[in-house]
Amino acid sequence: MESLCPEVDYQKFLAEGRLMIQRSRGSGRYVFYPRVAEPVTGARDLEWVEACGKGTVYSTTVVRQKSPTPSYNVAVIDLEEGVRMLSCVEGIEPEAVRIGMPVQAKIVYRGDAALLVFEPA
Repeated sequence: MESLCPEVDYQKFLAEGRLMIQRSRGSGRYVFYPRVAEPVTGARDLEWVEACGKGTVYSTTVVRQKSPTPSYNVAVIDLEEGVRMLSCVEGIEPEAVRIGMPVQAKIVYRGDAALLVFEPA
């Protein structure tokens, strides 16, 4: 799939239940956030590849809400492919998310949107 709007392509893949990221054919470097050219070289040879979904929490914070709305975490995740993603870790209390924690990607559907979240591995 080649498009001038990689964000739309990424969202379509998520809606299909697939975690896809881009990789430069020339350098082999993985790229995230979706874009039309590799940031380092400017090469426009990006292809979509399926990510394994395994990662590690690089950083995390808890967003505290006024009761009765539950608090939640925001986390930066390092994927095994070497890219970082901003997401959240679900399935545990927000305060229990720790730097270095192994996580696994999961696609969830909220309303009519597919979202990428992570769970403890």
